Amino acid sequence: MRFPRTRPRSLAGQLFAMQVVLVAAVVAGCAFFAYVSGSGQAKETATRQVRAAALAIAGSPSVREAIRTPDPSAVLQPYAEQVRKDTGIAFVTIMDPHRVRWTHPDAERIGESFLGHTARALRGETFSETYTGTLGPSIRVVTPIRDGGRIVGLVSAGITVERVSSQVRAQLGALGLAAGGALALGGLGTYVINARLRRHTHGMNAAELSRLHDYHEATLHAVREGLLMLDGQRRIALINDAGRELLGLAPGTVGRRVAELDLPAPLTGALLASEERVDEVHLTADRVIVVNTRPVVGGERRGTVVTLRDHTELQALSGELDSERGFTQALRSQAHEAANRLHTVVSLIELGREEEAVGFATAELELAQALTDRVVGAVGEPVLAALLLGKAAQANERGVELVLADDSLIDDGALPATLPQRDLVTILGNLIDNAVDAASEAVTGPGGGGVPAQRTGPRPARARVTVTALADDGELLLRVADNGAGVGPDDAAEVFRRGWSTHGAGRGLGLALVRQAAHRNGGTVVLEQGPDGGAEFTVRLPLAQGSGARKERTP
Repeated sequence: MRFPRTRPRSLAGQLFAMQVVLVAAVVAGCAFFAYVSGSGQAKETATRQVRAAALAIAGSPSVREAIRTPDPSAVLQPYAEQVRKDTGIAFVTIMDPHRVRWTHPDAERIGESFLGHTARALRGETFSETYTGTLGPSIRVVTPIRDGGRIVGLVSAGITVERVSSQVRAQLGALGLAAGGALALGGLGTYVINARLRRHTHGMNAAELSRLHDYHEATLHAVREGLLMLDGQRRIALINDAGRELLGLAPGTVGRRVAELDLPAPLTGALLASEERVDEVHLTADRVIVVNTRPVVGGERRGTVVTLRDHTELQALSGELDSERGFTQALRSQAHEAANRLHTVVSLIELGREEEAVGFATAELELAQALTDRVVGAVGEPVLAALLLGKAAQANERGVELVLADDSLIDDGALPATLPQRDLVTILGNLIDNAVDAASEAVTGPGGGGVPAQRTGPRPARARVTVTALADDGELLLRVADNGAGVGPDDAAEVFRRGWSTHGAGRGLGLALVRQAAHRNGGTVVLEQGPDGGAEFTVRLPLAQGSGARKERTP
């Protein structure tokens, strides 16, 4: 027969049982200590009481005078009984040096020998002892009676052990009530505390809590998304490995305030915000992250839960997709234009003007081939060459001339494998797009709904963007200049900030990504005024030793 498996007692229940036992043990120990201490104090008090009575009787002049009479008992017996009743002690015995009683609570025992020790008193000492006499065990004090220099008698005053024990038992009853009250109060307090603990632990036992903690730690470090928890004081209460990596934080940041971390101001503001934030895009030095925050509220603000998602690669892929869409549109436009030109050539031939048709077709081919030859000859890196050709086609569709500077030269293999091609596309593609926008607006006026910088001089007759790509002396130089309106001095420090744009909301991420990609590869980005009056952006990226050495060009 199998018995059902009982669930282990919860952690709160275990603690309650342990605390009840502990409280009971403490109360019992205190009660025992109080009993022992009270018993000792009762005996000490009784000894002091009978000692004081004995010394007072021994020092009384009337006692000495009574001893000198022929019948001391006649005077001393009433005196001793009066003292005994007034002090509440058990007996007062006055005797001669030969231990013959002059007084006793039982008058019939007067004249008998005293039961107890007297030798020390006869030597002049006052001492106490516990001795069993005619009244049973008693605590007694014996002291000598002096008349001049002689010991003329002895006094023994005592209290029975039974009376002392009865006093202790009375105290023990009160002590038992106090101990019971303390035990009940301790048990009640323990129950209240453990009921609260049971609510907080949801009735789980120690093994379940330990297993839950192990799962929590494993989950925390296994998820790829960043997880950050802030307490009510805006301090980091918890952060996983992915969160530290995304924010660029070193280990040991738990307990630090968010405001003390070296994070971008917009990101810090999002983490400290009291309201909920949903899918906000923020940039760190190396990454594009999506931030979601949710306050933890339970009657008062208890903290904030923050999730972080890495969108660096997604943003780069989005940029590449935008470029591919631009290429597609450029090819569609070129196909349309090629069809128009082909119709023109066919029409010229049908009109019998063959020489003009050949000249028209040859001029278009020479123009396109010249740009292709120039790019392929100067830029041996296939990705950059393809990007330049595609951007040139896009620019041409918008009426912008894209020119490759004469000093441009990147030989095939000059760029190391450690320099990501995606970052090169991000840097050069975004710079050319911004330059084409600026140059196009300088000639035709703003077309994106934004407000560009005010141009101080006349508009140029032809929109032009000049690109320089040079790998030399251990670094890669990418420079893009336009003849647009340029960037005003007040905006020069803000152009790399996320959200800055002259084209309205939803724009302004490209230059921020440029600076981020350059920083990720150890490079720099500088904004200056170009030779044609527009903006000129210069990016310098370090290359591996010797990778940027200039090679002899093949004619």
